[in-house]
Amino acid sequence: MRAAIYNGLRDITLKHVPDPVIEQPTDAVVRIEASAVCGSDLWTYRGQGAAPGTRIGHEFAGEVLAIGSAVEQVAVGDWVIVPFRFSCGQCRYCRSGLQSSCSNGGFWGRDTPDAGQGEAARIPFADGTLVKALPSGERPDSSLVPSLLALSDVFSTGYHAAYSAHINPGDTVVVVGDGAVGLSAIQAARLLGAGQVINAGSSHIDRNALASDCGADHIVTTRGEEAIETIRALTHGLMADVVLECVGSSSSFATALACAAPGGTVSYVGLPHGVQVSPAELFSRNITLTGGICPARRYIEGLLPLVLDNRVQAGVVFNNSYHLSSIAQAYQDMDQRVTVKALIR
Repeated sequence: MRAAIYNGLRDITLKHVPDPVIEQPTDAVVRIEASAVCGSDLWTYRGQGAAPGTRIGHEFAGEVLAIGSAVEQVAVGDWVIVPFRFSCGQCRYCRSGLQSSCSNGGFWGRDTPDAGQGEAARIPFADGTLVKALPSGERPDSSLVPSLLALSDVFSTGYHAAYSAHINPGDTVVVVGDGAVGLSAIQAARLLGAGQVINAGSSHIDRNALASDCGADHIVTTRGEEAIETIRALTHGLMADVVLECVGSSSSFATALACAAPGGTVSYVGLPHGVQVSPAELFSRNITLTGGICPARRYIEGLLPLVLDNRVQAGVVFNNSYHLSSIAQAYQDMDQRVTVKALIR
């Protein structure tokens, strides 16, 4: 089978790798029908992440081809969503809904050689990892696939940011970031009752239009101090009850903290790079800092009915689609911000 391989700085190619097989009774094998390129994949693409020769990709969905003898929750032929981290479902962290800290789990392409940007993958702990998207024997309409796929990571991560912040009805929420997670966080904030949503950090017309479609009331197209002053004006000096930080850079984090009102909450889900936070600043302004890596497996089952009933448009973040054979182009387009998020068929 073919799979995407990270070869080094800005070098992704398709290579032939062994077909996945059942190795443990708790395994499943999934034929990957849809995958994605994540913003966090770009850190690897830019030379900050996996070692050369590693398979890559952690957002995927498709059909179960085979199951081990101990698998009970999914069957051959089921169409499943694969969270961005595999988890056992049995340890204390999985049982408490923190599958991202699973004692036995791990990341695709790192803790197991299999990854999401390929034709198939072996899934460890199938019962604890996979989520059946539809009743057995049913397949999703092609138009529904992007939204189902988004639950594997990006929409669940945006939701995690909003949920962790304990948004109250009517709250003013600032979302820092114009990528797919930020767009998802805008929808999630609306879903949880935000009264006003401000999206900060984008000067791209296409991303601004998507942010408006997702529910942003205001788009701040500047960054840094200028953005902070614009938000101050939009909130009549009160700033935000909740800030959702969806980038992970030092500058975006600084903006997020500056936009939070005293007593407010900053929820961060952007993978941090070079971020430094002053406990004294949090202390003096009574700022709550929350968020972290999303336990996607916890949220998927609850979000799934919203997608199936068309109450959320989780797949709107995919603005370009590519065949697996064009994986290198998908990375290049995302790296150059031509594409918000690449759907890989």
